[in-house]
Amino acid sequence: MLLTDSHTRISVEAEDAGRRLDHFLAVRLASLSRSRIQQLVAQEKILVNNAPTKASLKLRGGETITILGQPTPPPLKAEAEDIPLDIVYEDDDLAVINKPAGMMVHAGAGATDDSRHRGTLVNALLHHMKSLSAVGGELRPGIVHRLDKGTSGLIIVAKNDEAHRRLSEQFAAREVKKKYLALVHGWVKKDSGTINQSISRDRVRRVRMTTRLAGGRTAVTHYRVLRRLDTKFGKFTLLEVRIDTGRTHQIRVHMASMGHPVVGDRVYGAPGEIRPNPNFPFAAKAARESRPYTSLSLPRNFLHSAELEFRHPRTGESITLKAELPPELQDFLTKIEAN
Repeated sequence: MLLTDSHTRISVEAEDAGRRLDHFLAVRLASLSRSRIQQLVAQEKILVNNAPTKASLKLRGGETITILGQPTPPPLKAEAEDIPLDIVYEDDDLAVINKPAGMMVHAGAGATDDSRHRGTLVNALLHHMKSLSAVGGELRPGIVHRLDKGTSGLIIVAKNDEAHRRLSEQFAAREVKKKYLALVHGWVKKDSGTINQSISRDRVRRVRMTTRLAGGRTAVTHYRVLRRLDTKFGKFTLLEVRIDTGRTHQIRVHMASMGHPVVGDRVYGAPGEIRPNPNFPFAAKAARESRPYTSLSLPRNFLHSAELEFRHPRTGESITLKAELPPELQDFLTKIEAN
């Protein structure tokens, strides 16, 4: 039986006598774990013969159990956590952090309790900063914009509400200049170009975004080729990317729409394992020297927020900040170019 938002009633048969209430319901309600059932009991949303009860109640048979809808999850509230931060710039109004790949910016409501509350940039900020803006609510204090979990680089944090509002106005007016470095599969045809394709959430795979649906949100991405790499692992293009808008997965979706997914981005078509090409000129020499052909993989996206330019929310002064490629991306470039 599946639990619905409306009242659910279950009759206890004689053969169920002697069983604990939570054990009995865990079997009858396939959609709920025992912990969720205990949560419902604690919230008095499970009644036995119209009265609140305990999860450990021993059933006698003949009772009527009423379930008053779904459990109410505890409110999300970020907590301070001692996580090291690479603070590139800081004053009384804002800070700019060089976020590592693998760190979520803030907790997500759809995750488990532990992953919702731990290891995020917000958790670290609450430990390191005396004050953060409250505009984004208790789950996102200080957060003006975001970076994907698998993307590294610069992100601005507001320390007070006025700074937050003024920075948000700059983002909305497309005045903040954002530059990324991205390594994509294949050789991009043009040395520079602009992708102006709206982005929508994929109707089938909800974790993905797509450019294939009408009525999406405007998204504009500019790119410029920095280097074209012809390696034993295939062809790659190192790009400088600027975005006028900040849609979810924007660069990743736009690169994939050109047939050039970001290296490491399995969600949008990049291979998990990059194998050497046996027809590459090095192959015969490597075979003579009995050198093995080792495959490569990148456990993150090769996408890095390398530069931010914005006006200080209090003084109006122009601020430009840069962050070099992190070691794991530098190391990956070295490996694919090695003979």
